[in-house]
Amino acid sequence: MTDASLHASTLHEDEASFGDYFALLKPRVMSLVVFTALVGLLAAPEGVHPVVGFCAILFIAIGGGASGALNMWWDADIDRIMKRTRKRPIPAGKIAASEALSFGIALSGLSVIMLALATNIFAGAFLAFTIFFYVVIYTMWLKRSTPQNIVIGGAAGAFPPVIGWIAATGSMSLEPWLMFALTFMWTPPHFWALALFMRSDYDDAGVPMLTVTHGRRKTRLHILAYTGLLAILAVGTAFSGIGGPLYLAVALVMNGLFLHGAWKISRRDEDMSEEDNFKVERSFFKLSLLYLFLHFGAIMVEALLKPYGLGGW
Repeated sequence: MTDASLHASTLHEDEASFGDYFALLKPRVMSLVVFTALVGLLAAPEGVHPVVGFCAILFIAIGGGASGALNMWWDADIDRIMKRTRKRPIPAGKIAASEALSFGIALSGLSVIMLALATNIFAGAFLAFTIFFYVVIYTMWLKRSTPQNIVIGGAAGAFPPVIGWIAATGSMSLEPWLMFALTFMWTPPHFWALALFMRSDYDDAGVPMLTVTHGRRKTRLHILAYTGLLAILAVGTAFSGIGGPLYLAVALVMNGLFLHGAWKISRRDEDMSEEDNFKVERSFFKLSLLYLFLHFGAIMVEALLKPYGLGGW
């Protein structure tokens, strides 16, 4: 094979595919955005036409994906360092940073405008604010400047159910903010558990995650404290307009398990092997994913049963 043909083959292998652009959208994060926004939409007291509801969730999803693309554009330098992110499209050389920027901006504008047209201006404006918060406030500012990055920045990931509620009603009330608070308080223990077993990544990249600035022991105590506050909030939500017997049962069981997991993490012996610590922390991280899914799933089921006189109190 000649040098020219080898170069052409390399270029062909590095060309961006549909999958690479889809990866820019952070599909795992986007799936959480879609699910919580859908719950917010369905839990709202005012129903929407199925086509309008589909469009609302679609454009909220696109907005969430746009945030992911812009996040990857800005964080390309540290993504190249971290083991967990070095295979993303930009550090892997599949997509140029400038292309990711253009892609993210275009999707942001499209999602905001179309959501406003499909539902209401308030929903479109709130989606625009959410994208701004995630990209500018969290990604560009908080992430690299304070160990409270995920605490404050977690608000961006907690906004989707509020947007879904606004898309359905055009207004706000207490209930969507309870869903916001549930996700907001869940985010720190969820990400700190990840940081505990991926600490070397944040050390190498110079990201001031709590594990880096305050150490593993204090991070574990923070997880326990936030989990305790989260449990109070989650169980209390059962007695609100979006709660009910099913939600209460889920909240009691899952918060019992979550508190137990946080307690086990807080009691870890720093002299124990990394492998043993890794297992406990990874187990808690996996439980945290199930925790949020089941809470929002219960809220959705309560909402779907209400027209039949079965959901709620």
